[in-house]
Amino acid sequence: MADELVGVLLMAYGTPEHPDEVEPYLTHIREHYTYIRDKRPSPEMVADLKARYEAIGGRSPLLSVTRQQAEALKRRLNGGNDDGPYRVYVGMKHWHPFIDEAVAQMAADGVRRGIGVALTAQYSRMSVGGYIHAAREAIKRAGVSMELDFVEHWHDRPRFLDALARRVVAARERLPKDLQEDVPVVFTAHSLPARILEWNDPYPRHMEETARGVSERAGVRRWSVAWQSAGNTPVAWLEPELPDVLEGLAKGGDRAVIVCPAGFVADHLEVLYDIDIEAQKLAARLGMELVRTESFNADDDLIGVLAELVRERAIEDVIR
Repeated sequence: MADELVGVLLMAYGTPEHPDEVEPYLTHIREHYTYIRDKRPSPEMVADLKARYEAIGGRSPLLSVTRQQAEALKRRLNGGNDDGPYRVYVGMKHWHPFIDEAVAQMAADGVRRGIGVALTAQYSRMSVGGYIHAAREAIKRAGVSMELDFVEHWHDRPRFLDALARRVVAARERLPKDLQEDVPVVFTAHSLPARILEWNDPYPRHMEETARGVSERAGVRRWSVAWQSAGNTPVAWLEPELPDVLEGLAKGGDRAVIVCPAGFVADHLEVLYDIDIEAQKLAARLGMELVRTESFNADDDLIGVLAELVRERAIEDVIR
């Protein structure tokens, strides 16, 4: 594999780039859930999502950040050069550039072997598994002989945990001195329908392992996992939710909290709105000071982790 073109497919959720794209974007998401009968979102749902985007500046930075991550990873894998054996592509599950489009471009570029990495460290059959399924189906539709090997999870990688721990420490230092000691840390990830628990899905366990590993490194004694950004659907979602955890901490007498969105690697709606606006408003009403850990975005910390994953998998493929 080292002597041929290596395609790296970075996969993420997707985001609309313009207000006119919000309704078809929501429709595409709803089409993936069998328990939602009316696939078309209501006008109220569309208006609410548009308002959320407007609150963070009109659009999410997810796509531009993911492209920056891809460019930085390409240079890292190719020894600092723009050209080399590694090509890095961006494919989104629910909006352009779709995973289908990325795979088609890989095929057109002559990629026949590659590595897929979802830009979330913890595995769930519903999330990361969905990305992998979409990529495999895209290869079939492209009608080419392409072998993609997937990194299913990287939630417990020491380099990843070290980088998150540094961010927790930095967030703690942003608090007033009298609030830093024994401040609780809440690690969050995107909620999923609670039925994943019936599958013995590893997602909750992976989040616990990430949170524990980071806490040990950062010297955090009190930590918990909470779920955020649950969908507006008729089914139950994972618990506890972030607002409930914040309320519980406030009732227990805590005056400060650190929120570490360990399930996300980039600034996007679920970070910039759900935490920086909604959770901050709740914390203020509760009389608490909330600080959030900085997102990775295209920081060298994340690029180093991704490069490590890709190189190790490429070596394994050569051995096989």
